Amino acid sequence: MSQAFGGMYKVMLLLHLAAVVAAFAPMVVNPFLAARAKADGTLPQVSKHMAANGRQIHFPALILVGLFGLGMVFSSKPDGSDENLFGFDQAWVSLSLLVWIAMCGIVSGMLLPAERQLAAGDGDPAALEKKVAVGGQVMTVLFLVMLYLMIWKPGF
Repeated sequence: MSQAFGGMYKVMLLLHLAAVVAAFAPMVVNPFLAARAKADGTLPQVSKHMAANGRQIHFPALILVGLFGLGMVFSSKPDGSDENLFGFDQAWVSLSLLVWIAMCGIVSGMLLPAERQLAAGDGDPAALEKKVAVGGQVMTVLFLVMLYLMIWKPGF
């Protein structure tokens, strides 16, 4: 489908996919890393790195995922057309935006603060680890919902 779109759409698609890889890498890596760090007693040190990466790399990448996704919507003009093929009147676009907003809220309001507290040694470590685990599980479900919306495009 992207062959029918101009160069700007293709640039937005490339940047969108690169940002997805950076944003969702901790969803795969962090649970394993945390389990290994907990087993060998290095969880406090590893948590500091995971928290810093979340703030400096993964959350900014998640923001870019949405911005580049919006760029794709606004540049989805097939060659020779003046109108975008994708729009907010399509369920998959509107729902994707809503899921992205929810993801940003979970990361900024739940995961990053819990990771920061865990790294600093503030609060109950078991409760914070559970909060990070639950937040990660919710993000995984939302990621799968997002993949469904992007692949099947309901309402298109």
